[in-house]
Amino acid sequence: MAQNFDRTNLSDRKGFSCVAETVRILFVGDVVGRTGRRTVKEWLPVLRKELALDFVIANGENAAGGMGITEATAKELFEAGVDCLTTGNHVWQQKEALQLLTRENRILRPANFPPDAPGCGWFVAPLKGGKGHIAVINLMGQVFMKPILDCPFRTLDAVLEQLHPKTPLIIVDFHAEATSEKQAFAFYADGRVTAVIGTHTHVQTADERLLPSGTAFITDVGMTGAIHSVIGMRVNEVLYHFTTKLPSRFEVASGRAWLCAVLIEADAETGKALSIQRLIKESDGGKE
Repeated sequence: MAQNFDRTNLSDRKGFSCVAETVRILFVGDVVGRTGRRTVKEWLPVLRKELALDFVIANGENAAGGMGITEATAKELFEAGVDCLTTGNHVWQQKEALQLLTRENRILRPANFPPDAPGCGWFVAPLKGGKGHIAVINLMGQVFMKPILDCPFRTLDAVLEQLHPKTPLIIVDFHAEATSEKQAFAFYADGRVTAVIGTHTHVQTADERLLPSGTAFITDVGMTGAIHSVIGMRVNEVLYHFTTKLPSRFEVASGRAWLCAVLIEADAETGKALSIQRLIKESDGGKE
């Protein structure tokens, strides 16, 4: 199941120059429940060392029981080596998230929520080694999504007005359902951000690339959770729901798992992406 490859080459990118000062960023796909958290804890310390990572982002909106995020689950992921957690439409599923996001600026909610929503939709952090700062923006799409938030395209414009003087290194988690909306958004952001990483559908796509003006993009980074599952949840309950149309309590699946991620390398001075590489790392799932 080797999924590790890089279809980009620095020397082939017109207008790019190879520079010594680069930043290596790992974006980990939607972490689903205990199985996903365990897989992050198993693999992330290894990957931080092997890949010489400067910054790690993970989508944590399903970290708590497969739906939402809590202080305890966020703490687990931070202690495992995650630097910033993004979310999406399930961010408020756990009641304590309302207070958690107010006091923890490393956990983002989509920036296109109404301004009265707790928390913030973007975050700026210093990088070690004098490499400057990195910004993370969290946005949510509108197509087939509930609730329907403000326009993510226009929200991006507004956020970038505040971010560009601070740092050229900007990673966007675009949490959306429709492939077309994700791709359209990436082209809209091309050249203005370092990377647009799609989340939400939990299935890793094979279209990672550098866009014409230097933005790295993948339609969906995938999920971190149980392999034998329906997007991280136990199969039987999901099948019951689909075949009977009756309510069913979904439970997080266990057993063998994978960590789906992308590795982005970027020019620290210009913020342009130099490469994007898909990663899948498997875990035996450990003991429940």
